[in-house]
Amino acid sequence: MAIQLSMATPTIKSTYSLDLESVHTLEALARDWKVSKSEVLRRAIRVVAQQQSPAGSAALNALDQLQTSLRLRNVDLAQWEREVKDERHASARRLIPGTK
Repeated sequence: MAIQLSMATPTIKSTYSLDLESVHTLEALARDWKVSKSEVLRRAIRVVAQQQSPAGSAALNALDQLQTSLRLRNVDLAQWEREVKDERHASARRLIPGTK
């Protein structure tokens, strides 16, 4: 005799309002796929989440483009960092009397 041990999937019962067309579509999909309406919603949510780009992807894409352009122009980032640091220190010396 085989005994299957599995962990229960935690679920949260929620209430949502759907228009009539969405309800009919949900019911039809559940019938066609032979699953519950909840399972149809879970699958739909997963599909849409996979298709959506991450929230920060626009910022990450911009950073990737910047880094690529800097590499193509052979910018020495270490030198740039040193120059920016020096400029900041020089600015601080001008603004704060008695600093070196």
